Amino acid sequence: MLRLDKFLANMKVGSRSQVHEIIKKGQVQVNGKICRTAKQKVKESDEVTVNGQAVVYQEFHYFLLNKPAGVLSATEDRSQKTVLDLLKAKDRYQNLAPVGRLDKDTTGLLLITNDGQLTHQLLAPDHHVPKVYYAMLAGVATQETAEAFARGLTLKDGTELKPGKLRILSQDFDHDASEIEVTITEGKYHQVKRMFASQGMKVLALKRLSMGPLKLDENLEPAAYRELTAEELAKLKGSAL
Repeated sequence: MLRLDKFLANMKVGSRSQVHEIIKKGQVQVNGKICRTAKQKVKESDEVTVNGQAVVYQEFHYFLLNKPAGVLSATEDRSQKTVLDLLKAKDRYQNLAPVGRLDKDTTGLLLITNDGQLTHQLLAPDHHVPKVYYAMLAGVATQETAEAFARGLTLKDGTELKPGKLRILSQDFDHDASEIEVTITEGKYHQVKRMFASQGMKVLALKRLSMGPLKLDENLEPAAYRELTAEELAKLKGSAL
């Protein structure tokens, strides 16, 4: 159960002070009765209305963001823009955070939620949730590169990685360049970039395409976002078990 003022503030009806004001004015009803007490406890199942409009409580929120380059995957930063800064004021619910991190210059799919349990399940190493990335490379990825990825790479600092899957999309031997898709089940620091560096290649552009069953919505422009559909959320939770 929640206090009425917190219930309304959490649902972005207004700031805590604004919520107190509308409660005092008798604009809030709980189960059909006017309530002027901010401290009154309400359940998620209670019928709460503000000026006749129903306010349905939703504890967790899930947003699919097409992350642009130049934005930090963080909740806050004093000097740089973060992914939470891309959310509209009405969507900035308490405790929202990105699920994992994409490098500042990496683009693509990023899930933002305040569901801590789901976040933990998606990021837990033993759950092996696959993540697919598209990359443009300086250097030509070959079948030998794919075989090395499939065996599991050892990075220059000695870090041993789980096997990954490399799919070569294009090879340009004249310009020493290639395009690939890579699937990994870990999320180590700068992992994809370090994987290719260990093979003598450099990642020029990196975009995350999917995380488990959740795929990037190509209709979303960079920096745009939307809520997950019920189907997407159900599949995502199923994959994290």
